[in-house]
Amino acid sequence: MTDPVSAWHRLADTSVLLDGFHALKHAVRFGAEIPVAVAVDRASALALADDLAPDVRDTLDALLAEVPETTYRGLVPRPHPTGVAALAVRPSREANLERLAHTARTAPVVVLDNPRNLGNAGAVIRLAAGFGVTGVVTTGTLDPWHPTVVRGGAGLHYATAVERLSVAEVPPGPLFALDPEGDDIRGLKLPDDPVLAFGSERSGLSAELRARADHLLALPMRPQVSSYNLATSVAMTLYHWSATGGTINQLPARGD
Repeated sequence: MTDPVSAWHRLADTSVLLDGFHALKHAVRFGAEIPVAVAVDRASALALADDLAPDVRDTLDALLAEVPETTYRGLVPRPHPTGVAALAVRPSREANLERLAHTARTAPVVVLDNPRNLGNAGAVIRLAAGFGVTGVVTTGTLDPWHPTVVRGGAGLHYATAVERLSVAEVPPGPLFALDPEGDDIRGLKLPDDPVLAFGSERSGLSAELRARADHLLALPMRPQVSSYNLATSVAMTLYHWSATGGTINQLPARGD
């Protein structure tokens, strides 16, 4: 049997860090390839699986190797309360781009235009997975596969297509951009295949993306309140899409 610590050190620089039981659970559930997974208390991790994720319990039983707590703390930058961590293979960029570009879509693509906060980006990916969106695209310098983003997304990067692209590479489709000067979103039924673009809380939409927009939409907000949190804006917009006829997709696991 391969030594899990040696395997970890060999693979860490080229793999996606899954921080905690829930990130590992979700990645397994959505078909991630996971070469190594460790737990400080293997029995406790499997008991969590019995309670919260019986569908992946047998897979976790085969994956998890128990390591001392001191060893675990040396493998991860921020130990998780569950004492579980794993390394996963990042999905193929080519496959993600193909999924993002495919038309006709039946669920939105979410675009985060030059986001700044890693935790917010992770929260958006978690939301997007819950609504069955086609994918999440970021523009700008933030890496949507940064470990902090993956931690915030609870491993749900594997439930949708997540990539960083330039504005010129944003997938095709009717582009609805959220902007305070736009039309009230409550007066519009969104189509099945929109590209939904959100600017950063600090600077809003870039001029380049705003120029590409087919429609500007505004969320209802009390006067003198300057903005919503980015993840809140995405949640409100996706809920409006679903409540006015959008269908939450049951996307297949990778490899299905």
